[in-house]
Amino acid sequence: MNGLDGLRTLAVAMVLVYHVRPDILPGGSVGVDVFFTISGFVITRLLLAEYARTGTVGMSAFYRRRWRRLVPALFALCAVCAVLALTTSLRSFDGHLLAVLLAATFVMNIVRGAQPGVYSDVTGPLAHTWSLGVEEQFYLVWPPVMILLLKRLRARTVLIATAVLCALPVVWRLSLWDPDAAHHIYNGTDTRADQLLAGALVAVVLARLPAGDPRLERLRLWAGRLAWPALAALALTAWQVPITGDAGWWTPAWYTVGFLAVAVASAALVAGLELRPHGTLSRLLSLPPLAWTGRNLSYGMYLWHYPIARILGLLGVDTWQLPATAALTIVAALLSYYAIERPFLRRGQKKPAAVSAPAADPAVATSPASPASPASPASPASPASPASPASPASPATPAG
Repeated sequence: MNGLDGLRTLAVAMVLVYHVRPDILPGGSVGVDVFFTISGFVITRLLLAEYARTGTVGMSAFYRRRWRRLVPALFALCAVCAVLALTTSLRSFDGHLLAVLLAATFVMNIVRGAQPGVYSDVTGPLAHTWSLGVEEQFYLVWPPVMILLLKRLRARTVLIATAVLCALPVVWRLSLWDPDAAHHIYNGTDTRADQLLAGALVAVVLARLPAGDPRLERLRLWAGRLAWPALAALALTAWQVPITGDAGWWTPAWYTVGFLAVAVASAALVAGLELRPHGTLSRLLSLPPLAWTGRNLSYGMYLWHYPIARILGLLGVDTWQLPATAALTIVAALLSYYAIERPFLRRGQKKPAAVSAPAADPAVATSPASPASPASPASPASPASPASPASPASPATPAG
């Protein structure tokens, strides 16, 4: 998992740069897509592992883990924004209590998706939480569907069904495409589900292939070969591809097939990191600073970077806005992790019950049950700018 944690760091860094200096990374919001695929992979792998151990999935426990991982830190951000809205006249916060409500209830993406033309400012400093809405809505739907598939179908059929589900959003986007539907396509859970399901498909494939299976070895070989090209394709997209505004023929291509192409690249990268943990790329992304930051700070950085960037912009910080935003975001993320996220996660960990050692009995052989894998917090997708994507009829204005 260290390689995936390092990948989270790269993804959130791309989005931060995109929001502050879109001229440097015009396609930096592709970090959103990467996070979606990582989340789909991690969540599905946890579901499959629990089902393999117990024959079912404890849904209440699953949602409690998700709540502890995501909600307390989000509520802290919402509280700070509410205080700023009530006590200051800062243009980015004044009168934005509605934005706080939308973010706290995970419906920001629905509101953004329903807005025609250029995005309104109703979502204010919390517009970036649209991606949290997408992930939370996916979490409500996918686990029950996954359990149903596992209970009713054979393993191979589950894999095929996941692949079919992964393809359906592409068909849906093609049928929906219209400049006026751009906001719905970008923000909708129904239209972005293939990016989460691409990660889920990787998890299903890996769960079906036991160690020593020749197919797994072939997959490991090809995953290693494709990981570097996949990372290069994502980096090139972030560096050169215009995600927002009217880019001619490119805009409909991106909003229909482009999302799936990025999901495929992200899934190939995830598979490569998972199957080749000792490969060069995995070792680079597993460097302690990258891995620790991605595992512990990426969510806090995602939450805080956008409001901080807006405040610095209002204060007239220009030349040094990017390094200042990065530095203050890391400080805020550290405070979030140590004061809020880690304490809540620790509260949710069950203390092992003390069990007296039984007397040795040569007639009884026992083997300890495999412990449940802890919920590996998948960082929610990092946001795209509230002015992004604009419908082709009205080019977006850069965030910052």
